[in-house]
Amino acid sequence: MTALVQLITTFPEREQAVAVAREVVGAGLAACVQVIDPVTSVYRWEGSLQEERESLCLMKVPADGLARLADRVRELHPYDTPELTALESSFVDERYLAWAVDATT
Repeated sequence: MTALVQLITTFPEREQAVAVAREVVGAGLAACVQVIDPVTSVYRWEGSLQEERESLCLMKVPADGLARLADRVRELHPYDTPELTALESSFVDERYLAWAVDATT
């Protein structure tokens, strides 16, 4: 069976994060999206230090659907340069993985 991947991104507003979560789950591109709010992001942008409140999204998807999910998130994302980072899970309960595969096919 395929591996499970978590696509990670942040949004400037919780409402945007939830809207994108609904879109990608509704379209079968992600099995589940967890929105964690608030998080504080500290980063350098265009030469200056930034500190922003953001909403973190953890999007669960079988590995073979990652590219389609990332493409859609990129289309919907309000940032010019959004964080799109994928982490492959080293362990996933077989029942959860089977559910995730079923939810995205």
